[in-house]
Amino acid sequence: MRAFAHLSASELRLLSRDPGTLFFMVAFPAMLLLLNGSNDDLEVFVPGYLAMVLAIGGISTLPGVMASYRERKVLRRMATTPVSPFALLTAQIAAQLVMALAGAAILVGVAVLGFGVALPAHPAALVLSFVLCALMCYAIGFVLAALAPRARTADLMGLLVMFPMIFLAGAAIPREGVPGELREIGEYLPLTHAVTVLRESWFGAPSAMPFLIVSATIVVGTAIAVALFRWE
Repeated sequence: MRAFAHLSASELRLLSRDPGTLFFMVAFPAMLLLLNGSNDDLEVFVPGYLAMVLAIGGISTLPGVMASYRERKVLRRMATTPVSPFALLTAQIAAQLVMALAGAAILVGVAVLGFGVALPAHPAALVLSFVLCALMCYAIGFVLAALAPRARTADLMGLLVMFPMIFLAGAAIPREGVPGELREIGEYLPLTHAVTVLRESWFGAPSAMPFLIVSATIVVGTAIAVALFRWE
């Protein structure tokens, strides 16, 4: 447990030292909220921006980090130590989650304290939704890391997957503002269901189906990542 805590703290320090990761996960969604401050329906942006925080970390950042560890033989060297490579992967998840929580706290603080957005109707369901959506994004990120031969390729793949997804899934803008044809494409994206569970947990009674889809994506994504991931 002590080794895991040390690894998690080290991974968190590395993430926080990356200006791009720090800005886009912690500050960028809150800045977008400020830019939309004059919108009469500002509250509908908040759940989507929470999903954006998770997608930036899990789908865009995580694949490059994991692929770089494999490329630099970090995972191979750890296999010869008492600390397993699996511990590094879970420490990266813990660090990503802490960073995401920081971004989410700032975002919600700006929304509630700065613009008077009402607190979530179902806080417990929102916390559960946030954790499940985070795990879903991390599962997708590990799949991309498993498929990418090099770190630069993983970075590119993460961006190519993340950017269209946040726009089509309603994370960057509410899905009501997405054109009909693109909205239909978004129905098949896992992040769409993440936005849905976050939105329903914030405003009303969450339904079971989006939770099941997010959970199934975690299971399938993890299984694919385990099957395809190369340690060296």
